[in-house]
Amino acid sequence: MSDLAKEKAARLLKKRGSVSSLGSHDVRAKETGGKIKDSISTVSYIDEPGHHDDNPRPTVQMENTFQLAPHRRFPVLTVNDILKDVLDSYLQEEKYEAELCRQMTKTISEVIKARVKDLMVPRYKIIVLISIGQLSEQNMRIGSRCLWDSSNDTFSSHSFKNSSLFAVANVYAVYVE
Repeated sequence: MSDLAKEKAARLLKKRGSVSSLGSHDVRAKETGGKIKDSISTVSYIDEPGHHDDNPRPTVQMENTFQLAPHRRFPVLTVNDILKDVLDSYLQEEKYEAELCRQMTKTISEVIKARVKDLMVPRYKIIVLISIGQLSEQNMRIGSRCLWDSSNDTFSSHSFKNSSLFAVANVYAVYVE
C-alpha cells in the first residue's frame, strides 16, 4: 500500500470517528500462503449512544426462538370492531375542515394503534393508515400493495362516511419472525 493511500485511509477513518490498526500510518503486512498482504482493521463507533440528538429507544435483547409461525393469530374481527368504534366516536359529528382532518388522522391513527397493541398479540408489527377526505360529487379508489407472507400476515379495514366527510382506516399486521 502506498504512503498516499495510507494517509488517505487514516484521514477517512479519523473523519468517520473510527479506530483503526493504522497506528502511526504503518500497515502491518501479513504473510499468507507465500503472499504478503496488507491488512487494516477498523472499529467504528458512529452508532454509539450519545452521538445522536434523538432520544434513543431502550434496546430490547431478544434471543432466537426459531419460531416461524405465530402461536396466536392476529384477531381481524376484533380489530374491525376497534376501527368501527374509533371512527364512529371521533368522526360522527365532524364537518370536513382540512386542518382539523390533518390533525384528526394523526390522533385517530395513534388511538387505533394503541388499542390494537393493547390486544397484546406478540411478534406482529402494526401499521395504521388513515385517509380522511371531503365528501362531494367525486369517486375515489384507495389501493395498497404489500410484500408479505400470506399465511401469517393480515390486515383489517373499515370505511366511514357522514354528511361531509369520508374516512378509510387500514391496519396491517406483519408477523416478525
